[in-house]
Amino acid sequence: MISPTATMRLARPSRDLPAAERFYTQGLGLQVLCRVAAESPDEHDLVILGWPQASWHLELVGGPNLKVAPSPTTEDLVVLYLAAPVDDSLVAKLEQAGGRRVAQGAYWDRWGVTIEDPDGYRLVLSSRAWSNSS
Repeated sequence: MISPTATMRLARPSRDLPAAERFYTQGLGLQVLCRVAAESPDEHDLVILGWPQASWHLELVGGPNLKVAPSPTTEDLVVLYLAAPVDDSLVAKLEQAGGRRVAQGAYWDRWGVTIEDPDGYRLVLSSRAWSNSS
């Protein structure tokens, strides 16, 4: 059985690792937890971002050996439940770090702010608190 406290890592490709890293670190405030440069043609560069105390991390893979380009859809969301109003200064930081505010539909637009990262993946900052009935 898998423990509910198991660490989760969300991995996705990036066209431009430095741009994506800047968005998530300078914009959102995640930390670089690990960085690896490809050492052979069958490897890729990667950067793992997150907060050391969190049970989840974001792994971005890229570089010249990347075989799969990012292909985000409007439903490829990472949602952070803030349980508070979304701070306008955070949205501004995300935009200054390469993000773009976008509409995400009536539900998410009512309950938060959606920002596209440099690869087109979407980050939703929700003002709601997480519950199993959300």
